[in-house]
Order: sequence, then C-alpha cells, then structure tokens
Amino acid sequence: MSDEASKTSTNISQLDQAAILLMSLGEKEAAEILKHLGPKEVQRIGTAMTALENVPQDHVEEVMSNFLDEARLSTGLGVGSDGYIRNMLVEALGEDKAGSLVDRILLGGNTSGLDTLKWMDPRSVADIIRNEHPQIQAIVMAYIDGDQAAEVLTNLPEKVRLDVVMRVAALDAVQPSALQELNDILEKQFSGNAGSQSKDMGGTKVAAEIMNNLESSIESELMESIKEADEDLGNTIQDLMFVFDNLKAVDARGIQTLLREVSSDMLILALKAADEELKEKIFGNMSKRAAELLRDDLEASGPAKLSDVEGAQKEILIIARRMADAGEIVLGGGGEEML
Repeated sequence: MSDEASKTSTNISQLDQAAILLMSLGEKEAAEILKHLGPKEVQRIGTAMTALENVPQDHVEEVMSNFLDEARLSTGLGVGSDGYIRNMLVEALGEDKAGSLVDRILLGGNTSGLDTLKWMDPRSVADIIRNEHPQIQAIVMAYIDGDQAAEVLTNLPEKVRLDVVMRVAALDAVQPSALQELNDILEKQFSGNAGSQSKDMGGTKVAAEIMNNLESSIESELMESIKEADEDLGNTIQDLMFVFDNLKAVDARGIQTLLREVSSDMLILALKAADEELKEKIFGNMSKRAAELLRDDLEASGPAKLSDVEGAQKEILIIARRMADAGEIVLGGGGEEML
C-alpha cells in the first residue's frame, strides 16, 4: 500500500469506520442505532469503539464524508413500511441474522428464549445448560453463533464435549416441541412463536464451524475422539473445516479484500506459523512497497507464543468467514464444498 493510500479511509476497516461514526454521533444517538443491531454486531462494534484512541481529525472527516455520500444515495420514501425495513435488515445482516431482529422490530416483541442466549457470556450459557440433556445442549450450540458455541463448549465438562458435537453434526431439523421444551427450561416465551414447522439447524457444517473456533489443543483432541467414534463423520467434519492454511485457495481479489480488514500487527503474528506458500500468496496480493514492509516487519519481530499466533490466525479466520457470509469473498474449505 502506498503512503498516499495509507492516508485515506481505505486503510480504515469498515468496522473501525462504523465505530468512528458512532463515537462521533454521541452517546444517545449511538445507543439508538446499536439497539437495532444483533448481539454479534453490537459486540464487534463495541470492541472496536473501546479500542479507538487518538483518531486523526482527517480520518473522522473522511468517515463522516463517506457516510454522507452513502446517505445521499438513499431516499426517505418508503421508510416506515414493513417491507422496506425487512429488506434493509436482510441486506445488512443476511437472512438468518435478520430474522429474529425483524420480528422484534416489526412485531414489537422483546428478545427472549433462545435469542437471549446470544447476548449472554459463554460461561453463563454453559452454566445454564450444564445439567441439561446432551440433546438440549446440542440444540443450543446449533442455534447460537459458531464462535460463541465454541466458547460454551470449552466451558462444558470435557467428558460431554464429544457427545454434544456429534449430536450437533447429526441434527437436521428440530421439531417445535423440542424448541418449546427448551424455552420452558429457559422460562421464557420463544421469540417469534415456534409455529407448526420444524426449524433447520445443526448438521456437519455447524459442527465444523464450532470446531473451527475451538482452541487448537481442544480441537485436535476432540477431532481424534470423533474419528474414533465415527471415522466417516470425523472426516466429513474435518473436510468442512476452514483452517488458516486454506487461505491459499482464496482467489486474489478475496485475499486483497480480506487484507483490508486485517491489521498489520495481527497479520504479522498470524504469518509466523504460516508456510512459505501462504506467505507468498499474501505478499503477492499487496503492493510491492507494502509487501517489502511486511517482510521486514516479519523478520524483525521477535518470537511469539504459539497460542498467540494461533489466536491471531483464528481472528483472521473469523473475519474471513464473516466476509464470506456477507458475500464479499468466497472461501474454499478443506474439501470440495464451499462454505
């Protein structure tokens, strides 16, 4: 990246731009916006806001300018109609994430039932389901996001982890009665009503996503146990897992798009355990000057704990999967399927 480019807002991630915008709006206005976002979005933006410090005035001005440019392209016509709001949220968050939020806004409901768990600390979720039947635990794990589910799994007893992950992988559709049972346990009414149709959730892809977000030592041990119990299932889950080395399969545009969302410090740390092929893939999708600077910084950086390196790689993979969910990049998993 050239020196000139580094001075523009293109060097500021979309997440940081959102954080700068909200900080600029003021506490009351920011709160009004945040209450319309889902738990994952609030957590990510909140973390970015707390990390802001000494933001240059020109960055603030550019972020505000970009926002105004986007706003000028919009129209107030139709605002207030259910269709407009629903389409806007689906466009912003995706069909799955927007679903419960649409119900809360359009139907006037409150966050309840399973949705409540998404706002809770993983340790608290683990405490709630610790003494429940493994099938109930699996339904919870399949419903919440993969990274949160991984932390919940880590906080459950080691002896139940294998059973829960295999049950998640075996899930296909959950009957309303099962969802109602879970809501009874939570002592809350299910958000949006269970209805008469079963809900698709779980499966090997969900199990793979949970495994992706586990600490490497736990993931390796659990994968070995899964293969011992069911080798075919273990291989299927492993094929669907997206690991750092799989970034080699992402096309040039995807890598370039991803790099705009990753900080230099995180990238340097993550590349410490990468092979030369992946490093060259990264270097080859940067400007010559930026690649040279990254090489120098990588060589000059001191040793790092393996856990820190793996943590940085997982952070980048979380960003990559989020961007893939938004349709910004395409990820190729360990197997032939695309995530």
